[in-house]
Amino acid sequence: MKQRSHNSTVHAFLNSRIFLLGSLIVAIFFALGFARAYYQDFKVKKEISRLEAEVSALENKKIESLDILSYVQSDAYVEDRARTELHMKKPGERVLLLQDTDTTIEADWQAHEQTRQFISNPVKWWYYFTHKPLPQESDN
Repeated sequence: MKQRSHNSTVHAFLNSRIFLLGSLIVAIFFALGFARAYYQDFKVKKEISRLEAEVSALENKKIESLDILSYVQSDAYVEDRARTELHMKKPGERVLLLQDTDTTIEADWQAHEQTRQFISNPVKWWYYFTHKPLPQESDN
């Protein structure tokens, strides 16, 4: 009989609300632990993918830097810099120099404006309507 009373006590405890509440609390703790671990795993995977993308970008930058370094160390770079900065040429090569026409036009325009400033406005209009060129400063 002791066995039966012991079974009935265990059976009664397993069917009680206290056991149900205790089991529910333990299940909630396990679920929260699982959720926290899952979230941490998610964050770690996200960080890993971000770092992999950064590694890829740095590898591409390294390759570009190595390409630039190999170009800077080449004879073509030295020749290009000598031509542009030091104005050097190869033996037997002809060089054609072109003047910057914008600066000469600007200087001519400023000189022209300086000569016009000594002529009064009505005289300028007279020359404009009669289609005659303005007199130079030496003509005044």
